[in-house]
Amino acid sequence: MSLTVPVELPAEDRVELVRWTRAPSFRAGWAQRARIVLLAGDGVGINEIVTRVGVSKPTVIAWKKRYVESGISGLADLPKPGRPGKVDEVAVVLATLEPPPQKLGVTHWSSRLLAEQLGISQVWVSKIWRKWGLQPWRRETFMFSTDPQLEAKVRDVVGLYLNPPDNAVVLSIDAKSQIQALDRTAPILPLRPGLPEKVTHDYVRHGTTTLFAALEVATGKVTDACYPRHRHEEFLKFLKQVAKAYPRVPLHIVADNYATHKHPSVQAWLAKNRRITMHFTPTSGSWLNMVEIFFGIITRQAIRRGSSTSVKDLITAIQIYTDAWNERCQPFTWTKTADEIIPKATGGQRTSFTRHWRLAIGPFPKMYEPFLVRDENRGRLRRGHRRPRR
Repeated sequence: MSLTVPVELPAEDRVELVRWTRAPSFRAGWAQRARIVLLAGDGVGINEIVTRVGVSKPTVIAWKKRYVESGISGLADLPKPGRPGKVDEVAVVLATLEPPPQKLGVTHWSSRLLAEQLGISQVWVSKIWRKWGLQPWRRETFMFSTDPQLEAKVRDVVGLYLNPPDNAVVLSIDAKSQIQALDRTAPILPLRPGLPEKVTHDYVRHGTTTLFAALEVATGKVTDACYPRHRHEEFLKFLKQVAKAYPRVPLHIVADNYATHKHPSVQAWLAKNRRITMHFTPTSGSWLNMVEIFFGIITRQAIRRGSSTSVKDLITAIQIYTDAWNERCQPFTWTKTADEIIPKATGGQRTSFTRHWRLAIGPFPKMYEPFLVRDENRGRLRRGHRRPRR
């Protein structure tokens, strides 16, 4: 076979090879082979491919031959010479999914401990864990609401977000309690090229404050106040502040089920102010309260890395941040409907939380290819596996 013959690259192969070159978690060696074949398919000469990819001429020739002879499957690693391994991957995976024996006194497997129990190398256990995405040392938490009025409350709150009443203002209210005024024992070392900002591990605690905030859903504007405690007296005082900030308009306020928010004194005041209507999130459902998003942002951007010599300084920093936030604020857009939320918020409707794995034998590129997927529940990227398009 002449090496000068152009490589014929079908459209479906081109799409797959381009994906190999762009996937951030794909192995560098496979991405390099894909670039060689793509350039050869575009009619680029061997010497030019050597220059662009940065490999030797025999390497380019070898991978061109492998692709012409076997297609994309020929770009996978060939079985290595020597005696094949005798480790049963299925047995390792199944053993990992089972809890350790009680006599070991541990809550989860480590690679060395499991290797010792199975009589294999720790390196093998680590490889299999990486291949199948097993991470016994990690744990995530969840909570399902047990509120008997879960569905009604979810539909009520989500309905306010997606279809607010005409000529009314929807506010999301909550309190972030026990914000600490921490003063580092040494000056903060500022950011420098190649060096992050550094602070001492120890600190002096000068007291705490509680931040009350009311987020206007339509605009993202925040009305705030700081009080020493989170009792019904402070909550009622904040409600009166919010009522003055939005005079002569109907107010629909979303709050959580905290007992302070349902105190008789609060109920009595609401009975005299009919233009204000309270809407409560379900028990263990504070994530429905949109002001929690603002609390997360202000914690990351102003509170966690701040340094305050007194509670007064902490309150001043919070007020400065809120004023600046209101100048650049944007609304948070709620996208999930109640019908999408309710099945995921009720644990009783689920019969099993087990992830079902399909074990397959064959070249790794053809069976399970690593990639990154966006986890909508947590809003971040995670590693997964999927079967390639055929």
